Amino acid sequence: MSDATTTGGLFSRHYRLVTIGAISLIFVAAFENLAVTTVMPVISAELDGAALYAVAFAAPLAVSVLGMVVAGTWADRAGPRHPLYASVALFVLGLFVAGTATTMEAVVAGRLVHGLGGGAMTVSLYVVVARVYPPALQPRIFGLFAAAWVIPALVGPFIAGVLGETVGWRWVFLGVAVLSVFAAVMVVPAMRSMREPDAAPKPPWSAPRILWSLLLAVAILGLSLSTELDGIAVFALGGVALVVTVIALRPLIPPRTLLGGRGLPTVVLLRMLLAGGYVAAEVYLPYFLTGEFGLSPALAGLALTAAGVAWGVSSWLQGQFSDRLTTRTSLRIGTAGVSLAVGIVLLTAFLGLPAWVAIVGWAVSGAGMGLCYPRLSVLVLEYSAPGNQGFNSSALNIADAVGPAMALSFAGILFQSFDAFPAVFALGLLLTLGALTLSGRTGTPATAEAATGVSSR
Repeated sequence: MSDATTTGGLFSRHYRLVTIGAISLIFVAAFENLAVTTVMPVISAELDGAALYAVAFAAPLAVSVLGMVVAGTWADRAGPRHPLYASVALFVLGLFVAGTATTMEAVVAGRLVHGLGGGAMTVSLYVVVARVYPPALQPRIFGLFAAAWVIPALVGPFIAGVLGETVGWRWVFLGVAVLSVFAAVMVVPAMRSMREPDAAPKPPWSAPRILWSLLLAVAILGLSLSTELDGIAVFALGGVALVVTVIALRPLIPPRTLLGGRGLPTVVLLRMLLAGGYVAAEVYLPYFLTGEFGLSPALAGLALTAAGVAWGVSSWLQGQFSDRLTTRTSLRIGTAGVSLAVGIVLLTAFLGLPAWVAIVGWAVSGAGMGLCYPRLSVLVLEYSAPGNQGFNSSALNIADAVGPAMALSFAGILFQSFDAFPAVFALGLLLTLGALTLSGRTGTPATAEAATGVSSR
């Protein structure tokens, strides 16, 4: 539990080890995300894996849901320490499998293991924030989490592009695995310094909830794999997978989330739509720049670099001015910025504008995400009591995974059907505009809502 009376900043003696350890893991995850997104067109070309391009991104997001649910329940019962250790181990194992793969199917398999660990790691870190930091410091630590993407954004895409063109793309995965081990070593003393959870009631292990998360992961995988089929079979399997996805998702998120209920449900749904639209555009942007303009992976990665830097800077700024910039204003400006950026990329693809328009325009998306993401994370914690911090944190991160996974699955279907980038970017714009319409419905957490974790409005 955090101690409200504790004074000092994030790097004061009381918080220093936890802050450094947590930021190190976020740094490694950020580097992996940006590097793999940059180099995936090279992997796809070398392993003849164009048909599995979207699946390589959707698969780890799908199985991350299972890791999130297990880690969330585990953390609520015994604290986040052991779930965090286990998640890092899976994260490293998955990177090693992908880095030694000889087929695109093996790359996807490694990404599955990596995604399972990554999902659990994210939820564990959220619970660390809730248990360690007082409310006044939470916007700042989430701001630093986003700012930890700045250096990976500056060097990650370029390094990945150079590696892909010289010694080989495998060293992107293997290099990140080595970095992950060093980050894990830093986390160990940080976790030892953290207090044990208090005597609040501990929820039992929920076998049904874990089974729902497993079914959800399988359904999303089925949706993404439907791109391998032809004709009506694509829509048949896709339709069934979509229905199962919605059914399996409902027990894993707050009630009325899919209906956009005011308060916590809207926070989770907004995150789902925003993440889906952003990731669908981001994943296909390097593919678009290398395929349509002939840019090298290193040059195409400049778009990710610009967005990553803007994300980190704007996230840091919102943390510094959290007492002046309201959450509602941050969400409205941020979602509008992401929608504008995706619209610019869509116009570039549709009208044949120069590549630099998309690269520069995509930086706006990062600035918008930097304003939104920390505030959504803080809102979830404000709606949470100690006994459901893990559930609500996992729900938010499930939204982070399910939104992009479903968006990438539909993007893959659109791309395979029309062989056109504008269709993919139009999907991303539709989703981000949906998030913009919800940005004023997140509400203000009240005492009763914070105790239950569910909005009454």
